[in-house]
Amino acid sequence: MDNHDRKLTDILTSAKTVASVGLSSNPEKESYKVAEYLIGQGYKVIPVNPTATEILGEKVYPSLSAIPEKVDVVQVFRKPEDVPPVAEEAIKIGAKVVWMQEGIVNYEAAQKAEEAGLQVVMDACMRAAHKRLNIGPKPGMS
Repeated sequence: MDNHDRKLTDILTSAKTVASVGLSSNPEKESYKVAEYLIGQGYKVIPVNPTATEILGEKVYPSLSAIPEKVDVVQVFRKPEDVPPVAEEAIKIGAKVVWMQEGIVNYEAAQKAEEAGLQVVMDACMRAAHKRLNIGPKPGMS
């Protein structure tokens, strides 16, 4: 297992709570399918979307700072140019990881987050990584 895969495995096995920024309420969208998969694997997914109130049965928050509980991973489904303010908010709320989904790369945001001590994953699908690394569901999940 290379260092990148080891890092992904560490994140996926230690994380419990994933704030999903830009999660769509449309079941056809990739963000919805990824969140649905993660919930099925035992992660708590907190939707962050200023235009919805409930997605996948979870209360939606307008921003990361509005979430009242601790967040391990901030998963980003936004355009690359929209990532820097998300990364700054992730730093403010004390998240451990900023995970930019497949196709999303922003080096400026990554550098800021890393300088603040967060781990950063860019251009990688959380669901695909979870399946490929054969992580399996969280303990207590059937």
